[in-house]
Amino acid sequence: MTDARDRRWTVTTTSPKATRELGRRLAGRLKAGDVVLLYGDLGSGKTTLAQGICCGLGVDGWANSPTFTLINEYRGRLVVYHCDFYRIADPGELATVALDEALYGGGVALVEWPEVAEGWTPPDAIRVRITAMGPRKRAFEVEGIERMEG
Repeated sequence: MTDARDRRWTVTTTSPKATRELGRRLAGRLKAGDVVLLYGDLGSGKTTLAQGICCGLGVDGWANSPTFTLINEYRGRLVVYHCDFYRIADPGELATVALDEALYGGGVALVEWPEVAEGWTPPDAIRVRITAMGPRKRAFEVEGIERMEG
């Protein structure tokens, strides 16, 4: 049985490249149905981490934040639903998008700005809280997935 402390841990990166590598490594732990909630201020590294996760899941091309489309769908070893709710002012607006498919389908959902969707997200979602600690340094507090070594 996994100790709860092993499912809550923190790691620091010092460059966008290292943040993408962290995402790539996290992707190796993800399975169909996982939802990853990415919390952090504007410019903290949410999209950079999502790009690394997409790369690790075998998505071809560059994943961009779907700020205006709300959800981008990518094909890799799993379907990836990359959601960005930055521009959503009212959680009721989420009823107009294919949120159930993204959050409860057979793919992996990456959700930027999940605060507005808290009522829609599964309780067992993986939560990543990102804090900028300088121009390039980021702290990632990860909860809901086992600690990675190295």
